Amino acid sequence: MAQCVQSVQEFIQDSFVPLVAALCSEEAERLTRKNNLGFSELVKPFCRLTSEVHMRDPNNQLHVIKNLKIAVNNIITHSPQPGGIRKLLNDVVSVSQPTEGLVTNVITAGDYDLNISDRSVKASVPWYNNWKDTLMELNTSTFYSATTPWFESYRESFLQSMPASDHEFLNHYVACMLVVSSGEPEPVEQFLKLSQEQHRIQHSSEYAYPKWFIPNTLKYYVLLHDVSAGEEQRADSVYEEMKQRYGTQGCYLLKINSRGSNRGADEQIPDPWSQYLQKNSIQTQESYDDGPYTVISNRNADHLISADLDNDIQVDGLSNNFKAHPLQLDHLSDTSSSFDGTDYIKTTSSLHESKKTSSGTPHGACLTLTDHDRIRQFIQEFTFRGLLPHIEKTIRQLNDQLISRKGLSRSLFSATKKWFSGSKVPEKSINELKNTSGLLYPPEAPELQIRKMADLCFLVQHYELAYSCYHTAKKDFLNDQAMLYAAGALEMAAVSAFLQPGAPRPYPAHYMDTAIQTYRDICKNMVLAERCVLLSAEILKSQSKYSDAAALLIRLTSEQLTWMGMDSDLRSALLLEQAAHCFINMKSPMVRKFAFHMILAGHRYSKAGQKKHALRCYSQAMQVYKGKGWSLAEDHINFTIGRQSFTLRQLDNAVSAFRHILINDSKQPAAQQGTFLREYLYVYKNVTQLSPDGPLPQLPLPYINNSATRVFFGHDRRPSEGEKQAATHISLDQEYDCESSHQWKELEEQVVAVVNKGIIPSNFQPTQYCLNSYSDNSKFPLAVVEEPVTVEVAFRNPLKVPLLLTDLSLLWKFQPKDFSAKHNGETKELACGNDMIGAEVIAEFLINSEETKMARLKLFPHQTGELHILGVVYNLGTIQGTMMLDGIDPSIGLQAGKFVYNGMSVRGRQELEIQGPRLNNTKEEKTSIKYGPDRRLDPIITEEMPLLEVFFINFPTGLLCGEIRKAYVEFVNVSKCPLTALKVVSKHPEFFTFGGNTAVLTPLSPSASENCSAYKTVVTDSTSVCTALMSSASSVNFGVGTGSQPEVIHVPLPDSVLLPGASVQLPMWLHGPDEEGVHEINFLFYYESIKKHSKMCHRVLRHTAVICTSRSLNVRATVCRSNALEDEGKGDNMLVFVDVENINTSEAGVKEFHIVQVSSNSKHWKLQKAVNLSEDKDYKLASRERGKLCFKAVRCKNSGENYTFADIVFGNEQIISSASPCADFFFRSLSSELKRTHTQSNMFHGAAKQPFDEAVRLIQKCSEVDLNIVVLWKAYVVEDNKQLILEGQHHVVLHTVGKEAFSFPQKQESPEMVLLKFFRPENTSLPTRPTSEQLSNLIKTSLHYPESFNHSFHQKSLCLVPVTLLLSNCSEADVDVIIDLRHKTTSPEALEIHGSFTWLGQTQYKRQLKSQEVYSLQLKACFVRTGVYNLGTHRVFAKLADQVTLFETSQQNSMPALIIINNI
Repeated sequence: MAQCVQSVQEFIQDSFVPLVAALCSEEAERLTRKNNLGFSELVKPFCRLTSEVHMRDPNNQLHVIKNLKIAVNNIITHSPQPGGIRKLLNDVVSVSQPTEGLVTNVITAGDYDLNISDRSVKASVPWYNNWKDTLMELNTSTFYSATTPWFESYRESFLQSMPASDHEFLNHYVACMLVVSSGEPEPVEQFLKLSQEQHRIQHSSEYAYPKWFIPNTLKYYVLLHDVSAGEEQRADSVYEEMKQRYGTQGCYLLKINSRGSNRGADEQIPDPWSQYLQKNSIQTQESYDDGPYTVISNRNADHLISADLDNDIQVDGLSNNFKAHPLQLDHLSDTSSSFDGTDYIKTTSSLHESKKTSSGTPHGACLTLTDHDRIRQFIQEFTFRGLLPHIEKTIRQLNDQLISRKGLSRSLFSATKKWFSGSKVPEKSINELKNTSGLLYPPEAPELQIRKMADLCFLVQHYELAYSCYHTAKKDFLNDQAMLYAAGALEMAAVSAFLQPGAPRPYPAHYMDTAIQTYRDICKNMVLAERCVLLSAEILKSQSKYSDAAALLIRLTSEQLTWMGMDSDLRSALLLEQAAHCFINMKSPMVRKFAFHMILAGHRYSKAGQKKHALRCYSQAMQVYKGKGWSLAEDHINFTIGRQSFTLRQLDNAVSAFRHILINDSKQPAAQQGTFLREYLYVYKNVTQLSPDGPLPQLPLPYINNSATRVFFGHDRRPSEGEKQAATHISLDQEYDCESSHQWKELEEQVVAVVNKGIIPSNFQPTQYCLNSYSDNSKFPLAVVEEPVTVEVAFRNPLKVPLLLTDLSLLWKFQPKDFSAKHNGETKELACGNDMIGAEVIAEFLINSEETKMARLKLFPHQTGELHILGVVYNLGTIQGTMMLDGIDPSIGLQAGKFVYNGMSVRGRQELEIQGPRLNNTKEEKTSIKYGPDRRLDPIITEEMPLLEVFFINFPTGLLCGEIRKAYVEFVNVSKCPLTALKVVSKHPEFFTFGGNTAVLTPLSPSASENCSAYKTVVTDSTSVCTALMSSASSVNFGVGTGSQPEVIHVPLPDSVLLPGASVQLPMWLHGPDEEGVHEINFLFYYESIKKHSKMCHRVLRHTAVICTSRSLNVRATVCRSNALEDEGKGDNMLVFVDVENINTSEAGVKEFHIVQVSSNSKHWKLQKAVNLSEDKDYKLASRERGKLCFKAVRCKNSGENYTFADIVFGNEQIISSASPCADFFFRSLSSELKRTHTQSNMFHGAAKQPFDEAVRLIQKCSEVDLNIVVLWKAYVVEDNKQLILEGQHHVVLHTVGKEAFSFPQKQESPEMVLLKFFRPENTSLPTRPTSEQLSNLIKTSLHYPESFNHSFHQKSLCLVPVTLLLSNCSEADVDVIIDLRHKTTSPEALEIHGSFTWLGQTQYKRQLKSQEVYSLQLKACFVRTGVYNLGTHRVFAKLADQVTLFETSQQNSMPALIIINNI
């Protein structure tokens, strides 16, 4: 239970005090009314004695009474009605509310912070393991629980309003004060009348109420004297007469009103009555007109009410000293305890007004502090001299009567355990005995005398004697089956046992349990059962038996009582709340039980009309359920809190509660969610109506995924029109690809660097048309005036009912600025309107149940400046038909425009607040949580810029590898500004070309025009079939000059400018990639405005072409040196072997390939003629056929920067290989090949710093060739019964002598998986040495001799044959050569085949050959017999002239030199 202000002992003692009736004359009442007080109210603050009181028990033992309190009440002759009591208790509870503004009581329990009342509480919990982290970790301390003043007020009013009953005497009057004014004509006569009236009320059968303790009630005569107006001598004389008549202990002279009401107004006199009268004023039932006041009270509480004069009861000329009970309702009043919210609110407000009025009225204005002391002395004199002696005497008399009647010993202390029963009423049947109303004791029955004696002892705190009497009476009542009497005795016996000093016996809780069960089940008296529960629960709580107390409180709230008509919602609510506090105050606090019972209490409060208390209970319980995953419980609590708050006009709280229901992931069914949503909209609408001009508040639905917000700058992409395919560019429909985005950024940086002469400006900002959570949003994005800004907002509907958003638009703020001025940043006056920013409004936007839907909202800026997109604004509503209608499931998606709007909608907004990326660069950022800015919603609107649109005409989607296709590109300027400096950049420049500078110089041949060939062709002479046709071209003409990047291509616009609204079509040649498969090729078009801008320097347009290539030809080529040394050209020539294979699988319908031309391109070499060409000029290759071609290549005579093109034609048309597009694709593929090989060489070779690297390079150069082969072909394709001719070309780059080259890069086979070996690499850098193959190519040797030689061995035994040895220096440096003729063939197989011979003359020659020099050496061979001999037995060693023998190596002969010696 909640903590009370009083201890349990004080609470029980103050609940059961001696009652004294007061009967005043009209004049005496008038005297007290000068102080706005009745007589009983006047003495109320002084009714507690400040000193100890002594009395003797029947055994003549002295008994001490501490802190005794008496109650003085006016006589009321009618018992209160139940309806009036219920209304009183309702009002008491409703007025008593938690004080606002005080520090809340926080019980910290692990994850729970329970804000309950006015103390900070921590309790100890030895918690069980599986809940210790989520429920409680409380420090050891004294248990404190929150105070509940409404419960204490209810309990006090409940005990005060209990009517007196016949089975107990605790609330019967013990004495009666007769009060008369000294200013009356005949005071003594007036005393006599009052005495007679009291006697008539007590003993006449006309009055059944109030109840009196004993027939001989103590009468105490009080003479009230007004000091300021009365005659003191007369008062003294009257008092003397009274003492003679009634004795000094039976009367008293009370002097009051020592101060006049018209003076001393500024004096500050304490007001001890306010705390009592405020408590009483809230119990006022009705508002009356001004009139005489009657002070009436029941027990120890006085109720200040005003009465109509019509209800005054005049008895024998006396004023209204007694009348109807103040809790009695008139005949028009409804005795029901249920009130609706509206009536309750009105009642509460009227009570507050009453409280305010009464609290403002001064009390005791005519009383001085001396008068206060006189009143206090009067109460003490009455108690000491009148009341206690009378009670002591009565106890002795009752004791003596019992002893005399029962024949027992002198004292009850020595009584035996067995009491025999006395005379009773006539015997009843068994059924009647078990019925509580079937057995009535006469007033003089010994059992009632025992009970009366016990109650008197209890009232004067003689608990030991009281317990003995109660225990004795209990046995008698049980023997007689008088269950009501027995329950009362059990109840008070348990309380007496608890209150006994020293606690000689434990508290008999079972007595209370039996009493409660008897009251409730047998006697059907819930009032007495409730009193038992209230007393026993306080006692159990004081003994820290919170579990037993909670169980006891809950017993009286059973639903079974509701069925029986004995339940009270208010009582159940209060008791359930106290039970909840018991659970939280247990040694192991039960937080969930606390919350559950607070919910039950809130429900019963709501049924009782106590809306504020219901709201408080639900709010306290919410602290436990919040955030623990109990979503259904949270929904129920929030829904109830919302409704109660709305009823109490706490609209902000109501909106907040309903908002929580909607924003959580609710597990409620669709119908319930629809109810929640409608309630929220209704409440929200009421809130907005209170402040229609205020700012739009935040709406909880639908959810907005802020991080998924995307911003797009520019117009939507135009669709393709027939053969015209628009550039893909970028749109919101495309998914973000990090790798692709990085590639676009690199392309833009590349073209910007080219435009700025190789340097990227420091203020360069990559163009970002679409901003999302993955893009770099740290800088303010740039948008162009008059171009839309599209914001894609991700809405999610968490509910199972559809949401309808109407009039959906963006919320923005704009700050105009002029960026063209010299001084930027001058902010003009903001003038919002469509003249600056135009906003698109979506009329209806439907989000189905649990759907995530994107809304694209546009803004149209009409002026430069800074735009800030703040959020979205819309009307939130629902649609009809969310329930199942005609068998149609509402979960089926609804489409906008096809639903019925139910008219319930509210206007609100949601902010778009995007959190930037977490910073993780510096140490401080890594050790803390910091986020960078995200400025995607804060674009800068720049000045007008040109806008380019690109269309591709006849652009293919499929090509053969190496195929050449001609298409057209249309450039359109759709803006109002001219554009210039149009460039295109791509990572695959070998894929396309716009033609070179020489493209217009070559005329079209008739055949080319006829066949729509993409090449430039001329008709050839039939005599030049096998001979090469020469031409030359520079790489600069095709955009592949020195220092330039081939990826950046200038688009040849007419006059380099595209005017506003103008369009131009340019041819574009495409070259199918050499590898089969699907290729994505990115084009980035770069352009600028003629007018330079400070913010935006250029714009870009993206296009991604997807080309699917299929296999065509596989070309391989090898070059080797020829042994023949020609006389005309220093003897340097090579043989080129070209291997062409048709690897097409005929999937594309290709019948056959025709090789129409083979061309070479090189600065140093050229094809001279074809070798061993078949007579058939038509070179065909069917599927899977392979052909071999052999060509002779010679050095070019003129070496320069120009490339020499040599075309060997196999047909009647020569394709000009030095013109576009053949030369374009050759140069671009050559550039890509050189770039690839350069990258690979950098990976394997570091910077050469060794002194011999130059020599190494010279040696390596001997085996290098710079010869490129272009194979041009035609393919015949059958498609739709038509034959098409496709053209194409393949490139082979020959680098090294003897090394095979391919037209497409070879796939390297992945090495087999081997064990991983760890080793320490040696740090010694070895010099780069040329390979033995490279060294052997320094000198080319050739033997000239007759193939056969005839000699007569009979005439001359020795045969001498002259042999010429030719040495050719293939390097560009001087070479020292050593010719050694001493080498003999040691192989026996060679000796058997060729035989042996001898060289005559010198056996070794040393010569130095200049660069490219050919040296002839005359030798003689000597033979002794006929046979076949190999003359290639000589060895040639070579080294560079300026080097040591580091690189000396043998020059190998390529083939044997055989000679036949014949005998004549």
